[in-house]
Amino acid sequence: MSNRVLFLLVFIINISYSQTSIEGKNLLNQVSDKMGSYSSIQFDFSYVLNNRKEQINQESLGKITVSGDLYKLDFLDATQLYDGDLIYTIVPENEEITITNPDDELNEYTISPSYLLSFYKEGYDYQWDIKQFIRDKNIQFIKLVPIDENTDIQYLLVGVDIDAKHLFRIIEIGNNGTQTILTIEEMKTNVSLPINFFQFEKKDYPNFYIIE
Repeated sequence: MSNRVLFLLVFIINISYSQTSIEGKNLLNQVSDKMGSYSSIQFDFSYVLNNRKEQINQESLGKITVSGDLYKLDFLDATQLYDGDLIYTIVPENEEITITNPDDELNEYTISPSYLLSFYKEGYDYQWDIKQFIRDKNIQFIKLVPIDENTDIQYLLVGVDIDAKHLFRIIEIGNNGTQTILTIEEMKTNVSLPINFFQFEKKDYPNFYIIE
């Protein structure tokens, strides 16, 4: 599980903008307002990583539930849970749980929705890009170009369902030739969640080795 996946996933919930493209900014504003109005969002997604030069092609499915800064991610046979204080990475195959602090700079799994919001707000220029008809949806792409030339990302293409005002797809093009595509396959909003949905209970994993 890489935090690149989390980076893209939480970007779906937390969108921010630069002043480069007024048209692109206005559309993303509408999407942000629409998706930000939900108490919770839950969606199944597909994730494809491809690098032709290295002959790498990986396809995976996952599911994430987000409510505010809290999230639960099921991806690559592992579950990651953030309860507002700590991050719990649960790997059933190894019967192992890693508990980390999101403020730890060395934490491989660190993710902060508020940081991502600020990062994108200051780190990208926006360009109006192509429009495509995909799966009976009108998808308008907006290109995000990093301002920092030292980043490992060439650009992102953010696909917006312009009728529903929802995010549909994010394509990331890396400087090393790697392309990642994250597509929302099914989304539910204002999902009724148990009060302890984002809470970790040690008693539920009696035989697991816990690393803190």
